[in-house]
Amino acid sequence: MAGIGFVLRKLSQQDNLLGVVHGFAHASLASVGPWLLTIVSLSSIIIFTANAVPTPNLDNFRLVVIYNFAFSLVFSGPIVILLTRYLSDRIYEKEVKEAPGMLLGGLSIAYVTQLPLVLFFYFYYVEFGDGTRIAAVLNFFLITSLWIVGIFLSALKGYKFVTGSFAIGLLCSSLGAIWLAPIFDDAGMLAGFNFGLAIILFSLISRIFAEYPYAIVNPFGFLRFVHTYRILVVGGLVANFSIWIDKWIMWFAPAAETFGNRMIAYPDYDSAMFLAYLFTVPAMALFMFSVETSFFEKQFKFIQDIHHHVSLTRIRANHQAILSDLGQSARNLVVLQVSITITVILIVPYLFDALEINFTQLGMFRLGLLGAMFQIFFQFMFIVLSYFDLRKPVLFLHLLFLVTNAGFTLISIALGFPYYGYGYFLASLVTFMVTFVVTLRYLDQLPYQVFVRNNASVQ
Repeated sequence: MAGIGFVLRKLSQQDNLLGVVHGFAHASLASVGPWLLTIVSLSSIIIFTANAVPTPNLDNFRLVVIYNFAFSLVFSGPIVILLTRYLSDRIYEKEVKEAPGMLLGGLSIAYVTQLPLVLFFYFYYVEFGDGTRIAAVLNFFLITSLWIVGIFLSALKGYKFVTGSFAIGLLCSSLGAIWLAPIFDDAGMLAGFNFGLAIILFSLISRIFAEYPYAIVNPFGFLRFVHTYRILVVGGLVANFSIWIDKWIMWFAPAAETFGNRMIAYPDYDSAMFLAYLFTVPAMALFMFSVETSFFEKQFKFIQDIHHHVSLTRIRANHQAILSDLGQSARNLVVLQVSITITVILIVPYLFDALEINFTQLGMFRLGLLGAMFQIFFQFMFIVLSYFDLRKPVLFLHLLFLVTNAGFTLISIALGFPYYGYGYFLASLVTFMVTFVVTLRYLDQLPYQVFVRNNASVQ
């Protein structure tokens, strides 16, 4: 995503405040566009169809989208991370002729491996009408496709095209679902929502093929690197699993619901956590907009100078430049996110009252805000560690978050309702503290890590 980040940064350098606003707005959509699409579209669809569609049908629609986003993210994780690393290697070598084939190969593998599970769930386990079943399956694979297509967004330096695709798709999703809901109930809502997703997907695919105008060759070539990048593949699964594990465990809390379609959820907890994540969007935008691009430049110079056999003095100077840049960027990120978190925690009663949100979510939302703040901090450190190809430490940290998130959430359920949300918060806090120590250690020893610990010839 650094490719878009550089273009957005140029936009912000216009000599006016509007340029900065435009840059951050586009960075927000580029970094979390699919997620924002779901939140905004779901909210608008449910609001405008509440009086036109029976409540069970609204529940069907909402649950299908939540389930599909959750499980498609987890199941696609290994494929996404493998494709990401393989594509980045090809871009570094300036050999991107395989990119179109990689895209089709990745989509094919995702469809073939996930189709049996999705068909079993929607056509055997869940009690839906046939139209809703078909629309739910299509929705799953559209969302899965967006995860995979997102890998190639670094090629789409036209930020206006990316933003426009999401904006048009969002609008079509909302209008389509609202229009079809009174006629076909939940099946119509899903069909309309799918229409908007399809617009986004195919517009992005068309732009990718335009950026990579090569023949389809070796679509499954990246599979031969599964063993080489096996730690990354496992990490892709563990990372996404750890993000959702607390929600899935809370679906079995005493306050959770089993709906008529046999799907389970805990709407109050889910809504509180999703709303908490929403307030991390500015930090995500800042990371793409400034931190990753600036850090990338310093990191790239550090590695390139090593390849060019520069002096130890130059290497140490580059090392200090990385530390200085990360320190300044970390300060900006922390100030931004801490300010947002504290402000929202203080005004949240008024926010809930204005939005007519159930106040039973208040405690979980505040803990979710704190948890999301620490999660966004350690996820950024994960990215920094990944830039230096520190696969084993990153996998260990992902496993730490998975285990603590699951363990603390189970304990919170046992302690009762007043403790709901503490599991996620404590897991994020512990993972942040451990990640902070690990990151400092590796960055402080960066030349040693590059020349010795991470040197294949030495090993």
